[in-house]
Amino acid sequence: MNDVKAIDTVVNLFTDEVEALRPASRKQFYQGKMKVSDDTMAGVSLEEMLRRMDAAGIEKSFLIAAKNGPVGPAACYRIPLEMVARAVEAHPDRFYGLAGVDPTEGMAGVRELEYAVKELGFIGAHSYPHWFELAPNHARYYPFYAKCVELDVPIQLQVGQSMIYDPTYPRRSVGRPITLDDVACDFPELKLIGIHVGIPWTDEMIAMAWKHKNVFIGLDAHSPKYWPDSMVHYIKSFGQDKVLFGTDFPVLDFERTRREVEDLGIPDGAKRKFLRDNAIRLYGLDD
Repeated sequence: MNDVKAIDTVVNLFTDEVEALRPASRKQFYQGKMKVSDDTMAGVSLEEMLRRMDAAGIEKSFLIAAKNGPVGPAACYRIPLEMVARAVEAHPDRFYGLAGVDPTEGMAGVRELEYAVKELGFIGAHSYPHWFELAPNHARYYPFYAKCVELDVPIQLQVGQSMIYDPTYPRRSVGRPITLDDVACDFPELKLIGIHVGIPWTDEMIAMAWKHKNVFIGLDAHSPKYWPDSMVHYIKSFGQDKVLFGTDFPVLDFERTRREVEDLGIPDGAKRKFLRDNAIRLYGLDD
């Protein structure tokens, strides 16, 4: 299974320190909806995360300094840049940092993104449009896109349906992949990644990556065995240069995800691009 050492491009820290910042209501999402195991919910140290990565043949992970909110008490939590930076500093050969983007923060958020990249060594940006109910083509994201181009770093955005249901404030599914069309047209130099497969609009996501040379697909958060046939065909054939492996850990378990990828029967060359080479190229990493 581990003939290719993978790079996981979407990973959440789950240490005790980080978990203390998340509201208790998030446990219902992780365990009730996503079926995260009890031992994972008890907390995963960096050392344990590395052990699990090794068992799955995952060499490196991109850690998200997530920004969720701003509406509702269950939504308002942030993973500080410094928490991710400390994990990267402790294991620089295994971890890289991604800076969370809150489009409502304006230029203060843009300056923080620049700080994360220039001073902390973060390699990209990340955002959850559903949390803000602002589609990826909303004007509030545009200063962040411009800064990503200036810094020459990619940005990941969740596309597809919202996976969160909070009865006090249900999030609308604003992340249709077609909204990336405007962004890619307006920022042809931006490295733009639609993560979470694009389900249930997978073919729409494929169409965006086919149309735009600067649009890529992150395949995470949905178990590979449930990926639509069109996406599996895309990985194996004409889309093999446009796809990146991820788990959205702890949403998906490292080892199970890797096993299910192997079961898809992806040809060796395309599998290496998907699991590793495309991330190295897109994020400018040393192999």
